[in-house]
Amino acid sequence: MLYAEWNLEDAIAFAREESHAEAFDERNRTIAQNALAEGLTPEIVQKITGLDLETIQGLNN
Repeated sequence: MLYAEWNLEDAIAFAREESHAEAFDERNRTIAQNALAEGLTPEIVQKITGLDLETIQGLNN
């Protein structure tokens, strides 16, 4: 049986990290959309944002 102690401080830290990661991802998607609108290729957008090509190509639609 797995036993894990619940800790409020750890739970709060985890929630903050998740929130930060989501905000970072959304910011990268916005940057990617703007870069594509300016005519940059998906490959260059990938280098700038770190997003995968499938995600970037999905933003075009």
